[in-house]
Amino acid sequence: MRAAVLAFLLGTFLLQQQASLPDRRFLWLGPLALALGWVAIAARRPWGRSVGLAAAGLVLGFLWAQLRADLRLADALSPEWEGRDVIVSGVVASLPRRLASGTRFEFQVHDRFPAQAQIPARLLLTWPRREGEDGVWVPPVRGGERWRFTVRLRRPHGTANPHGFDYEAWLLERGIRATGTVRERSPSTRLGMDDGPSFRVLRARETVRERLHAVLAARPYAGVIVALAIGDQDAIPRSQWEVFTRTGVSHLMSISGLHVTLISGLVFALVRALWRRVPGLALRLPAAKAGIAAGAAAALAYALLAGFAVPTQRTFYMLAVVALALWTGRVESPSRVLAAALLVVVILDPWAVLSPGFWLSFGAVATIFYVASARIGIPPPLVQWMRIQGAVTLALLPLLLALFQQFSVISPLANALAIPLVSLAVVPLTLAGALLPLDFLLVAAHEAMAAGGAVLAWFAALPAAVWQQHAPPGWSVPLAIIGLLWLLLPKGFPARWVGGVLLLPLGLSAAPRPGPGELWVDVLDVGQGLAVVARTANHALVYDTGPSLGPEADSGERVLVPFLRGEGVRRVDALVLSHDDADHAGGTRSLLAALPVIHLWSSLPEGHFLRDTVSAHRPCRTGEGWDWDGVRFEFLSPKGSGDADPRRDDNALSCVLRIAAAGGSVLLPGDIGRAVERDLVQAHGPGLAATLLVAPHHGSGGSSSPPFVAATRPETVVFTAGYRNPFGHPHPDVVKRYQALGAAILRSDRDGAVRARFRPRLGMEIVAQRQLGRRYWHAAER
Repeated sequence: MRAAVLAFLLGTFLLQQQASLPDRRFLWLGPLALALGWVAIAARRPWGRSVGLAAAGLVLGFLWAQLRADLRLADALSPEWEGRDVIVSGVVASLPRRLASGTRFEFQVHDRFPAQAQIPARLLLTWPRREGEDGVWVPPVRGGERWRFTVRLRRPHGTANPHGFDYEAWLLERGIRATGTVRERSPSTRLGMDDGPSFRVLRARETVRERLHAVLAARPYAGVIVALAIGDQDAIPRSQWEVFTRTGVSHLMSISGLHVTLISGLVFALVRALWRRVPGLALRLPAAKAGIAAGAAAALAYALLAGFAVPTQRTFYMLAVVALALWTGRVESPSRVLAAALLVVVILDPWAVLSPGFWLSFGAVATIFYVASARIGIPPPLVQWMRIQGAVTLALLPLLLALFQQFSVISPLANALAIPLVSLAVVPLTLAGALLPLDFLLVAAHEAMAAGGAVLAWFAALPAAVWQQHAPPGWSVPLAIIGLLWLLLPKGFPARWVGGVLLLPLGLSAAPRPGPGELWVDVLDVGQGLAVVARTANHALVYDTGPSLGPEADSGERVLVPFLRGEGVRRVDALVLSHDDADHAGGTRSLLAALPVIHLWSSLPEGHFLRDTVSAHRPCRTGEGWDWDGVRFEFLSPKGSGDADPRRDDNALSCVLRIAAAGGSVLLPGDIGRAVERDLVQAHGPGLAATLLVAPHHGSGGSSSPPFVAATRPETVVFTAGYRNPFGHPHPDVVKRYQALGAAILRSDRDGAVRARFRPRLGMEIVAQRQLGRRYWHAAER
């Protein structure tokens, strides 16, 4: 059974790696695979039975995931209805999230107008905030309400970068097949409340959230209490998430599997103890079974209170399988129960294999079973707990490095404090305070969390709290997992040191880097903005940091820093901020907080706060340049500070940087317009020629003038623009100018990040991220 389940998991995982879905005719292989499974069960030889079941499981896993993917992709927004106004009516199907730009919520569509509009059943909508007569108007939407909206929709789209988060996969797993905004052209109408059971639960959750915020008001850890009560992780501030991540306790700051299991176990023990005291009840149903049923019901209630989100669903399914095994008395071995739980989760959610939480949670449980079984003697409880905690920390290292390129060194110590504090004090007090009208319980939960949070903040501030490195090579991860299993064998097993040898490639493999004279350039996909990373053999330069995404997020945190960490860049030797626009300098704070920056070049005005963040700041000026590892960097504009020319706006002051290597050259012109382009053509003429050009001002109609295009003569042009951006970038006429010269056209909104490699004698090699990392849920045409 276990081999068949692992094969089913592998088949599901293989389907999720496909660039396109196989032909539906392959689904007819399902009955054949089932027949193969029945034949294998009847096999006399154990090895034949195992091989047959594994083969059947592999095929069935692949075909099941394909069937589910076909059905989900069929519920799609038709391209001809993208960007058009549609009237929809339905129900607010999630807790509304308050953002600086508006209110975001999931919407279940019941009806649409016009009727022929092909839109999916579940949407993710944003209702923008706007200025009203009495200040800022906030949309009054609540969970479970029925509304009629005029919306403008677009297909799922996220940025595509190496080592980046796949937003489109996240939407797919949650069944959200379009996103959009509520339009103001026609009034939105509230139609009443939906009385369905799920929407009643949703309204109850929102009521609990409002009460928690009212009781805890502006207390610093109110967001954590809300997250632990109803699963609203968005309530936790970014600064606190950074502390929890650095200390390795993030898994405790939401309704995690540990908390659901704990509550289920407490209810089980309580009900079983009380049931035994009533002979009449005990005679009708054994106390243990009564406790199992009550524990499972408590787990379901807690999961519903958390909104039954995908991660919570996985936890409940695992507990349900364990409860069923205990109820029927078929607990043959922990590994069989874990395999059954794994099978149920993957059948119900084939996209779970795309989630880091899936691998980390099952990996942690499997490690606990592995180190707690087949051991001679029973150590004291404290020793056993410390042993298991250390084993889980070690076992998850390969996954953490592969998924996030970092792990918390201080995690064992931080978890030794946080697990008992949060699980045994904060969570029970929070739930009791949420369900009972006793405000002091919520205050007590908050104060306990605040005390623990102060210690965690001290841990997080330690210089060596987190180990960070480049993304390890793929082959080193399974090798390290085998090594850890070897290391964690029972004491006395011979040659356990071999496990340590198998771990070495995980941490000692060098990150790929340019050779002498080579230049590597990555134009990242940051939406409507710009961020470029240029690397030589021993140096790294960042040109712009992308846009700010609100008070709690920016592209530096979400795109630039993960990319640099995954590539093994430990410091930025030069940061160039082309000009003072939010879409070019919005991610700078996050970059400066994550990595040391040695030099800052910019055209920022005197007194700008970012000029003081790096001690070595210099203004960009024509003729300034330097050489790194055989590669030449030189600024071509602006001529001076620009303060004396009032006609020059921020765009005209953009730092224009040219990078020349033996294999080709790159021109980074920022947001310059035609006036600066004319000056550059007059000053440099043919010297502007570039192998790779990042189009000025995202390809706006006021840039890329014919003389500039003729002077640069690029082989490849990259337009950095947001998907369906309101500015119309890049302008069709601009694209045609470059195409007329034979230049290859790449667009970040269509192709994702662009990776260019300039090598002596070989020239430029270029590839787009959506070509390298394409999956079937990524739309073929944009």
